[in-house]
Amino acid sequence: MSGQLPNFAWRFLGILALSLLPVTQAKAQSFGIELHNAMLPASGGMGGVSIAQPQDLQSAINGNPATLTQFRGTQFSFGGAYVEATYDVRQLAPLPLFGVDPFFANSGTPGTLLGNIGVTQDLSSLGLPAVLGIGFIGNAGAGVDFRGVPESNGTSAHYTAFDLVASTGIDLTDRLSVGAALFVGTAFLDGPFVDAGGMVPDYALRASLGVNYELTQDTWLGGYWQTKKSHTFDDAALIGPLPARDVSFEHPENFGWGIANRSLLDGNLLLAADIVWKRHSEADFLRAIYDDQLAYQFGAQVQLTEHVAWRMGYVYNDNPMRGAQITSIGGVPLPDGVPGLRYIQGQFAAITQHRLTGGIGIRDLMPGVDMDLFAGGAFPNEDQFANTQVSLVSYWLGFGLTWRFGRGSSEPLGVANEW
Repeated sequence: MSGQLPNFAWRFLGILALSLLPVTQAKAQSFGIELHNAMLPASGGMGGVSIAQPQDLQSAINGNPATLTQFRGTQFSFGGAYVEATYDVRQLAPLPLFGVDPFFANSGTPGTLLGNIGVTQDLSSLGLPAVLGIGFIGNAGAGVDFRGVPESNGTSAHYTAFDLVASTGIDLTDRLSVGAALFVGTAFLDGPFVDAGGMVPDYALRASLGVNYELTQDTWLGGYWQTKKSHTFDDAALIGPLPARDVSFEHPENFGWGIANRSLLDGNLLLAADIVWKRHSEADFLRAIYDDQLAYQFGAQVQLTEHVAWRMGYVYNDNPMRGAQITSIGGVPLPDGVPGLRYIQGQFAAITQHRLTGGIGIRDLMPGVDMDLFAGGAFPNEDQFANTQVSLVSYWLGFGLTWRFGRGSSEPLGVANEW
């Protein structure tokens, strides 16, 4: 879906994106370009695991909406993270039509900040077995900047996307819940056509359906399906004397499955695992860069005391980078053919495969206020795309604050209903 908004609306969204969500180096911990729940307050400490038993409300809103029914009363949460990546490119041969000569340089894109906001409202006081959720979520990001290197001919590529999400979870039985979410996404694309375009905005829709089932009193199963999100960036590509070309850019269709268990240590140990399958092969633009991808996420949470929990996680994902078989991307034919495409792959190289994370959750830091802290790192990796060599290593730090209110819930949380 592509649309036009008034200029003042684009200015507002652009300022909001730059001030709250400049995720231009977020490839460091993303799957392809998408973050999923890897940077959210509690899930961030558990490797993003959250499909069956999310420990923060943003993860339920953005991931499996059926799990929203696990959040009672009225809750509001704000989270942030800082991401730092070292991204090196060595170009071994010239690309004459792109005007690129051999060079070796570190990307000039600085470390960046993320922000994620969510609110949930339990409707049980109205006699409805449902929970509503609304969130403003960082969806995707990738970027490199070599404009300070003359041999790169102004090579710079940045992609930023965030979603306004409305989700609903409904209890069908005591054990089974279902959910649905609608995403209204805004994205900004700059590049990757080597000093031949400007930043272009667009918006698009996406939806997801989820289910969650309590298999036993200690074990939960969850799953979701998420549609593609289709952007068309008008006049985003300017190549030589040719007229400006539109760029078709789609986020992939995603499937997720998860399991969680609390049977150990008298219920004080939560073990969980998720699998995410990303269908890049059906997504415009990204199918020229990535193969379909599987990500395996493992997380644990140990409740040390009534108020303190430790978290840890490990993630392994397929290296999604595909061999070059086509010479166009997003509907735009590329000069320099296959080497030109491989050069663009080097700008979107999501090559890290192993990540470790850790975190801590503090409940009732103040009455009704919880705090989460997390950190993680992606192991260094290298790859080569024809004459373009890349290497990547990264780390991140994040936090979240959640306010819980009993008002509106038939299951009070032990905090005052009076304001």
